[in-house]
Amino acid sequence: MNRSLPPGARGLATIVGFLVVVELASGVLQGYYTPIFSDIADHLGIQDADVNWFEAAQLLVSALCVPPLARLGDLVGHKKVLLLSTAVTAAASWGVAFAPSFETFLVAWALQGFYVVWLPLEVAIIYRRTAGSGRQGVLTRRSAAVLVGALELAVIIGALTSGMLVERTSMTVLLALPAIVVTLCLLVIWVGIDDVPGEATGGFDWPGLGLVTAALLLVMGGLIAVRLQGPASVLPWLLIVAGLAVLVPFHRVEASRPDPMIDVRLLATRGQWPVQLTAFLFGISVLGAQIPLSTFARTDPDVVGYGLGADAAFVSTLVGVYVVFLAVGAFTLPLSARLLGPRGALVTAALLVALGYGLFLPLHDSTTQTLVNMAVAGVGSGALVAALPATAAAAAPPDRTGFATGMTNATKTVGGAFASSVFAIALASTGSLDEPGAGQAPLSGYLTVWAICSVSAVVAAAVLLMTPRIVEDAPETPVEAVPVP
Repeated sequence: MNRSLPPGARGLATIVGFLVVVELASGVLQGYYTPIFSDIADHLGIQDADVNWFEAAQLLVSALCVPPLARLGDLVGHKKVLLLSTAVTAAASWGVAFAPSFETFLVAWALQGFYVVWLPLEVAIIYRRTAGSGRQGVLTRRSAAVLVGALELAVIIGALTSGMLVERTSMTVLLALPAIVVTLCLLVIWVGIDDVPGEATGGFDWPGLGLVTAALLLVMGGLIAVRLQGPASVLPWLLIVAGLAVLVPFHRVEASRPDPMIDVRLLATRGQWPVQLTAFLFGISVLGAQIPLSTFARTDPDVVGYGLGADAAFVSTLVGVYVVFLAVGAFTLPLSARLLGPRGALVTAALLVALGYGLFLPLHDSTTQTLVNMAVAGVGSGALVAALPATAAAAAPPDRTGFATGMTNATKTVGGAFASSVFAIALASTGSLDEPGAGQAPLSGYLTVWAICSVSAVVAAAVLLMTPRIVEDAPETPVEAVPVP
């Protein structure tokens, strides 16, 4: 035992160690399936294009489940909700493995989206565990960096494992492995995490839940309809307008309640709104750009004049390299925060994302260029994934940390869904079916994707400059009094 560590630090290290296991499972879920989507399509007897339904359905469930689960965590305790979300994810993962049809697979796949609340709940657990330590901000940020680093490393392990096993075992056995991993997480959480009661008061905001669900369903439904019917159709825009209109009564209801589902008053504070808006803008690239990067790499330059002509195995390698740099960004977050300050580290990370995607505009003709671009964007993305929940927690009162950290994932998911629909329109194939490269997206579409990702990251950096300087790591500073001018 290292006697140089105070007892509190040893206790925190143990908790983080158990939570690392949970993030390893999260990484497996996020990386395992990517190399085998085409094989899954063959297994279900569907076209590759139908795989897009998986992404749309899971993003929708993810966006809907985070706010109520985060609120529930503040009310009844974060461990209980972490157990609940893990149980749902485990059941859904077993459903994915044994689904007999596309429809049942789609439902199970959508319910797997409950895992998105894991990291925000974990950050809330750590933030509460370090209360009174005098180093709450630093310890939370360091712990978040470790968790995200573990997640990203598990993405690599998952991707390489599925790619290696896909030709060596049945699809049912292949799909059952993530279910086993998630099921084991239930035991880890049950044994390793203290069951601490929630600090929030009041009841569960059913009117707020109903209104936010209606708004998200309408807006997300409209975005999916844009993808399916195109921007010229009237129905998608009617759905989007209706969803935005629901936000008016939703804001009034939530602002008048003492225990709202979405604390709109907290989100409007100087310490929260720049972080939440940054999460939305960050979701455009970290969630929306991954499929375009994959399809660009698979495009044959001898046929259409651009692309890398990579096979599925090499695309898995590219994903692995990208995720390595995500882990580098997460692990180096404490160092960059110490050198640049918490706000400076966030701004720098956003600018790295902007630079990485901006480099794609002139430099996209070779594997080396692509790897350099992805490395730059990956370092910035990894730092933001780790820093945003911790920053939101630092600017929230103790009874709303679960809500604040959960909202960073919710807004990021909505940003990714929005980007996914916009990018699908930009990448719509052109030309006759008889032409070479029929069905391939135009190069101008990819340039549009990269430009949007770069510009959104620049805007995020500008927004982060509006975040108030944070007073932290001073024992005399109350947790509630975090943001200062």
